[in-house]
Amino acid sequence: MTGPDDDGAHAGGPAGSPYGDPAGDAATTDAFALPGVPDPFERLWNPHRMAYIQAGPDQVTDEHTCPFCAAPARDDESSLIVHRGATCFVILNLYPYNPGHLLVCPYRHIPMYTDATAEETREMADLAQTAMLAFEAATRPKGYNLGMNQGVAGGAGIAAHLHQHVVPRWTGDGNFLPIIAHTKNMSQTLGQTREILARVWPQAAAEHAARRERNTQAASSAPTGTDAPRTPGASA
Repeated sequence: MTGPDDDGAHAGGPAGSPYGDPAGDAATTDAFALPGVPDPFERLWNPHRMAYIQAGPDQVTDEHTCPFCAAPARDDESSLIVHRGATCFVILNLYPYNPGHLLVCPYRHIPMYTDATAEETREMADLAQTAMLAFEAATRPKGYNLGMNQGVAGGAGIAAHLHQHVVPRWTGDGNFLPIIAHTKNMSQTLGQTREILARVWPQAAAEHAARRERNTQAASSAPTGTDAPRTPGASA
């Protein structure tokens, strides 16, 4: 047993410990006067996600509770809209999988791809292609993920309103953070991303029109299904 005058007894810790003496307290207290042991980790805070996590996908029940229906009624900056088309619009995902994650949505509140008109289907495809060219001009990704999740069972976060994902990808953009810490490191604010993509969108739209013309000409000289040889034994 140590006596009251032995080293460490009055300091509240073992000999040489910073805890319990003024100098040690200062070393383990941050600029906000909150105690704690310093460590080398950085914290990536995403408190905005809690609104989605608490409400879940069931928070959207109709047009009046749908964020995709509400967005076009607001200005582009506050709603994160990159481009407005005739039947569809392009908006940044508020909870992106990767920086630049876009959604192509019809204005109409429809749940399934089979509910889209020919005009909506055509414009969704055109806007997805234009978005890829906008990324090419702005950030030069190395690849893309494009897709639609249909229905709650299909993984749609907002199943009531059809939307197509356009996610730019870069080599090495995947790491352990989303898997281990459920955290994604975003290097740019959504407002900055929207401004950059909106600025290059006219250039991307012109490039898309030019490529479509070239592709149409190339396709016109390519063999079609009616030109393919018949399988031996197939009926006429």
